[in-house]
Amino acid sequence: MITTVVGCTAACCLVMLLVWIWAYRIQNAGVVDIFWAFNFSIIAIILLLTGRGLPARILMVSSIVFIWSMRLGIYLLIRVGSHLSQEEGRYKKLREEWAPNANLKFFFFFQMQALSNVYLAIPFFLACFNPAPEMNMLEYIGAAVWAISLVGEGIADAQLKNFKSNPENKGKVCNAGLWNYSRHPNYFFESMIWVGYFITAVTAPYGWLAILAPATILFLVLRLTGIPMTEEQAIRSKGDAYREYQRTTSAFIPWFKKSGL
Repeated sequence: MITTVVGCTAACCLVMLLVWIWAYRIQNAGVVDIFWAFNFSIIAIILLLTGRGLPARILMVSSIVFIWSMRLGIYLLIRVGSHLSQEEGRYKKLREEWAPNANLKFFFFFQMQALSNVYLAIPFFLACFNPAPEMNMLEYIGAAVWAISLVGEGIADAQLKNFKSNPENKGKVCNAGLWNYSRHPNYFFESMIWVGYFITAVTAPYGWLAILAPATILFLVLRLTGIPMTEEQAIRSKGDAYREYQRTTSAFIPWFKKSGL
């Protein structure tokens, strides 16, 4: 397993080095998001080739990771690629805060993203090196949670894309479909995908370590780079309309609207 982890680390760091060079040239650090997602596809392929244990388990785990990674990566490629000349607000803010050494600091930021790929892949390593000779029910349950969550995330992303594609909605707050019940349904289902990965790996030796991945994702989404930064940018761009949306709509878990003053 150690050889596989080292190989994944080297591959992800190399990818992020190349992406940083590209980002430096176009002055758009937002491209890191695209390749953070695609790096998991590389990890999935390496695990498929080097995993030890039940072939069916290795195939299942590498497949669900690859499918999720490609869906998210392609979605981000289309979204970020549509405005390469314009850096997203959160990265523009970082560039301003990190001046005059922003490019150097982004280099280390990109490498940290590569290391986060490997760290978050702990459930995949554990599952693909699980020596158990047969699949168990929890592995199937984890795959089911993953599948339902992937569909939910895809629906949320499609609803947001359709809302933004309508010129009449410029400057407005998206409250269509799932976005009527959660301010961040995409983050909710993304987090549940990682819960699915945890369930799939939990029965492996040292499987309890797999909890680190969803716990970290939840911390990032709820406290650090996810909801806080996204909502700061939304308030800057949409003002009181978004504050009203915050007042009436669940931040994370899809739920019914709040009523009253």
